[in-house]
Amino acid sequence: MSRLLGIFGREKENVWRMLSEEVGGEYIEGRGLLGKDLVRIQHQHWTLLLDTFQRPKQPTYTRIRAAYVNRDSFEFRIFRKDLSSGISKVAGMQDIEVGYEEFDRDFIIQGNDEIKLRQLFDHNRIRQIISWQPQIQLFNEVDETWVTNPWGEGLSELSFEAMGVIKDLQQLRDLYELFSQLLNHLCHIGSAYEQDPDMSC
Repeated sequence: MSRLLGIFGREKENVWRMLSEEVGGEYIEGRGLLGKDLVRIQHQHWTLLLDTFQRPKQPTYTRIRAAYVNRDSFEFRIFRKDLSSGISKVAGMQDIEVGYEEFDRDFIIQGNDEIKLRQLFDHNRIRQIISWQPQIQLFNEVDETWVTNPWGEGLSELSFEAMGVIKDLQQLRDLYELFSQLLNHLCHIGSAYEQDPDMSC
């Protein structure tokens, strides 16, 4: 078993290193018993982190995260309808159809601002990459206690989660592009700033 784990671990490492090299990121090897390998990628003013995690009594998940300055407390989440049984509804977020028949058919889309949600998913490339994912939980979380500037905007984290360890290089490329497109488009619709979220620098 340990030999198999080593083989699969090296496969993941090789693929993640390849992604890192392609996009100018940094592969960081885990240290110690609880150390986890991760990929850190700089996209314009944002830092993307690719790693894995486990919740108690659950399998391993792959996740990608990026912090950004949230201008208007816009929140959203999207996941495939076949995953809905294991996902509880977030208070203040409504199920919304965004006007694309197949997309609305396949996904549950929730948000606290219907206009912004439609604007976000009006982007063809974003919808396309999301549709390619066999499983996906994509959401942002607003930290209302973290004030970044005198106007009172807070920090949000854009997050992707999928069960298992993703070792498909093309899928990882697509997810990197998805985050790039989402962060840029959040700025375009007025829900994020084109600046480093670490305002103390």
